[in-house]
Amino acid sequence: MTNNKQPMTNTNVAECDLDQSTILALFRTMQIIRQTEEELARCHQRGLIFGACHTYVGQEAISTGVCAHLTNDDPIFSTHRGHGHALAKGMPPRELMAELFGRATGCSRGRGGSMHLFSPEIGMMGTSGIVGPCILQACGGGYSSKLMKSGGVAVAFFGDGAVNNGAFHEGLNMAAIWKLPVLFVCENNQFATEVPFAYSSGIPDVGRRAANYGLPGFEVDGNDVLAVTEVAREAVARARSGGGATLIECKTYRTRAHAEGMGDFTYRTREEVEQWKQRCPIESLRERMLTEFGIAEPTIQEIESEVTSLIAEARQFSETGPLPDASTASEHVYSPVRAVVQREEPPRDQATETREISFSQATHEALAEEMAVNPRIFVMGEGIGVRGGNFNTTAGLYELYGPERLCDTPISERGFVGLAGGAAMTGTRPVVDFMFADFILDSVGEIVNQIAKMQYMSSGRLKMPVLLRGCIGIGHSAATHHSGSYYAMYAQVPGLRVVVPSNAYDAKGLMKHALRGDDPVMFLEHREILTMKRHVPQEDYEIEFGRAAIVRQGRDVTVVALARMVHLALSVCEELERDGISVEVIDPRTVSPLDTESILQSVAKTGRLLIVDEPPAPCGFAAEIAAQVTDAGFNDLDAPIRRLTGAFTPTPYSPPLEAATVPSAAAIADAIRSLVKE
Repeated sequence: MTNNKQPMTNTNVAECDLDQSTILALFRTMQIIRQTEEELARCHQRGLIFGACHTYVGQEAISTGVCAHLTNDDPIFSTHRGHGHALAKGMPPRELMAELFGRATGCSRGRGGSMHLFSPEIGMMGTSGIVGPCILQACGGGYSSKLMKSGGVAVAFFGDGAVNNGAFHEGLNMAAIWKLPVLFVCENNQFATEVPFAYSSGIPDVGRRAANYGLPGFEVDGNDVLAVTEVAREAVARARSGGGATLIECKTYRTRAHAEGMGDFTYRTREEVEQWKQRCPIESLRERMLTEFGIAEPTIQEIESEVTSLIAEARQFSETGPLPDASTASEHVYSPVRAVVQREEPPRDQATETREISFSQATHEALAEEMAVNPRIFVMGEGIGVRGGNFNTTAGLYELYGPERLCDTPISERGFVGLAGGAAMTGTRPVVDFMFADFILDSVGEIVNQIAKMQYMSSGRLKMPVLLRGCIGIGHSAATHHSGSYYAMYAQVPGLRVVVPSNAYDAKGLMKHALRGDDPVMFLEHREILTMKRHVPQEDYEIEFGRAAIVRQGRDVTVVALARMVHLALSVCEELERDGISVEVIDPRTVSPLDTESILQSVAKTGRLLIVDEPPAPCGFAAEIAAQVTDAGFNDLDAPIRRLTGAFTPTPYSPPLEAATVPSAAAIADAIRSLVKE
C-alpha cells in the first residue's frame, strides 16, 4: 500500500520531534551548502573552475533532511548535481571546492570535478554524470548490507529526469522483490535539464509510482527541511528494521541554471524563478526559528558568520592547493599487483595428475571453493539458483548458500549489473552470470561508465571486485543473438580485465585469480569447449593475468589464438610437422592485460606470425596484436603478419552458412603453409 503525503508546509517541531540543537544543525548544513554553491558560481564566472558546475541552490533542504539520519556507514549514491549531497553527508567544503579547482587536495584528487565526487570514508560513494546509475548502485549498497547484516541503509539521490530511465524501473523492482534497505529520493525540481517534467511524464507525481512496485511512496515539500526530515526518519527507520525500501518525491526547484554558464530563460520565465526564490528553504527555516522555535537572532547570525568564514577558508585552500602531478595520470586504473598462489603447469606429456575434469567443472570448482572461504562472494543471474545455471555454472551451490548468495534475477541486465557495481563499492564481491555474452550488451553503460572507472575516479579508495561471466562463440546454430564474443571491445576499456581461457586448467586458475582480486573482470567462456576435459590438480593454484601460455613449442611459425581457435590450431600441428613445418602456438589467455612480450619473443625465434581469431577482423584482437608486433618486433619478421578471422557478418543460423563465418582447421593449415612460403 502506498502512503501518498501531500507537500507538508506546516510541519512543527513537535511533529518532527526535533530540539533546538538539531534545528540549528540543519540550518548550519543548509548554510554550508548554499554559501559553498554561491562561491563556486562566482569562481566559475571568473574562470577559476574547469569544466561544468551544477549547483544545488534551492534544493538544500532535501539532502540536509535525509542525511541527518545517516551515519558514515550508510552509503549514498548521487547525480551530476551532487554538491549538496556530499556536503550534507559530511564532506568538508574545502575538499569539494578543491576538487572543482582541479587540485590534488580535492575529494577525488582532481580526477572527478563537479560531477564525480568521492569520499567513501564518510559513505559518499560517488556522483555520476550519467543519469540513473545511482539508483542501481544504491540497490547494491542495500544488497551488501542485507548480505552482511550490517544494518546499513543505502540512499539514492536522483532528479525527475531519472524516473523516465530504465534504471528507475529496474532498481525499484529489485529493491521491492528482495526487500532491500534502500531509500530512493527523487528531487523533482521540475526540469530535466531543459525539459519540463510535466511534458516528459504521463504521471505528474513520482511518489505515486511506488505503488506499482509494492513500495511505500511519499510526496513531500522539498523546500521544507522539517518535512523532509520527518519523512526521511520514518523511511530510514523502516529500512533499518527490515521493512525494505521507500520512495520519497521531494517537490522543489533549482533557482540557478542547469549548469553555470548555460542559458536559463529559453524554457522558463524570470517570474517563475523569482516566485520559487520567495520559497527559499533556508529563509523559510530562518523565519520559523525566530517565530516558532524561540531561537534568537544573534544565535542565527553566529552560525551564518561561522559558515562564511569556513567557506572563505575553503576558497583559499582550494585556490592555493597543488595541482596533481601529471605523472600520476594513469595511477589507480587497476588495483595494486598482489602476490598470488602460482603453480606452473608442466608440459602435457610430463603431467603427473591423472584427474581430468571439463572446463565447466573447473570453473564451478573454482567458484565453489572461493565461496566456501569468502562469505562476501555472491552470485546473481537468471536461473542460477535452484536450476544451477544454464551451463551448470552454479549447480548444487543454492542448496549450500541459499537465495541471498545465489540470487535469481529478473531479466534486467542493466539493473543487476548496476547493482553489482554498488555492491562491490560497499564491500561485497558479486559474480554476475550472463549465460551469453550477447546479453551483457544491455548493461554496457554500467560496465564502461561505472564499474570500470570507479577505482580511478575515487583515486583507488573504492575497489570493484566484480566478476562478469558469460558464454561466447559461434556454434550449434545459435544464430546472431547467442554467438557474440566482443572481447576486443571490452579490451578497449581502461580498468576492465578481460579473460578468455581455452581449457579447464587455465579456466580454474584464472577464475581463482579473478575471485581474489579487486578489479572488475570480464570472464568469457567459449561454449564449444565447455565439455572439453583437461588435467586439473586438486591443490590450490591461480594464474596471474597477463601471462600467456606457450601451448606448443615450434621454430618456423608463431600462431596466436584464443579459446576454441587454440584447439583448431593445435589440431593441424602434427600434420604440418610431417610436412616439415614446426608451429609454435601461443594462447594469451587474457586479452587485457595482453602478454605482448611472450608473443614478441616467439616471433623473434620464428620470424613469422599468424593470428587466428573467431570474431571479424576490423578493429579486433588480431589487428591489435599485429599492430603491437609491428611496432616493437618489425625487424624480427621474415614475412608480413597474417590474420585469419571470422567473416564480417552477423552469425547466421543454417549450418553451412554458420561454418562459412568461422576459421576452420583447414583454413589455418593453408594460412600457415602460405606464410612459410613467403
